[in-house]
Amino acid sequence: MIFGKTKLELKVGIFVFIGLIILVVFILSIGGLKTWSSGYRINLNFNFINGVKIGAPVRFAGLDVGEVKKIGLQFIPQENRSVVRLEAWVRDIVRIPADSTVWVNTLGLLGEKYVEIIPGKDYANFLKDNQSLIGVDPLPIHEIFNRAESILRNLDDGIMKIRDKEGSLGKLLYDDAVYNELEALLTDVRKNPWKLLIKTKEKK
Repeated sequence: MIFGKTKLELKVGIFVFIGLIILVVFILSIGGLKTWSSGYRINLNFNFINGVKIGAPVRFAGLDVGEVKKIGLQFIPQENRSVVRLEAWVRDIVRIPADSTVWVNTLGLLGEKYVEIIPGKDYANFLKDNQSLIGVDPLPIHEIFNRAESILRNLDDGIMKIRDKEGSLGKLLYDDAVYNELEALLTDVRKNPWKLLIKTKEKK
């Protein structure tokens, strides 16, 4: 009787142990942890990261190769300023040239931010563990709006100048004298096309 109870407890224990292993593997997979693969860490320095969060994908040549593990501010005494440092985990098989370009990009319509690394050409020098790259800062939204507003303002000014008969285009469209002169010139050329030949010879 005791032996049968012990055997049942052993089966239950094995079942629970296997269930725990499956649960741990599932949690690690969902969390995106890189427990089963080796890699190294690189530092990416920006002045502005436009909403990048921990866990954001890191892409190299358009391929997902890692993720952002840590974000923090770092003060640079030599330049008397602070930068945002992203600590990114990258797969061990990825070799990033030291002259590569890094910027923050937007994924899809939802606006998820990720880090894009465009490979450089210095394949003789690759980034090693804990080395750094300086990123290209994304353009803030308010600056985009300011530039768009400036373009629209200049466009409105150009339209107003045309309406006020200013500039060559405005005079051509709205000034009757210029239009009449152009029409008279075209009429004269139609009647006397040989004048074009004379002018062409004179230029030569």
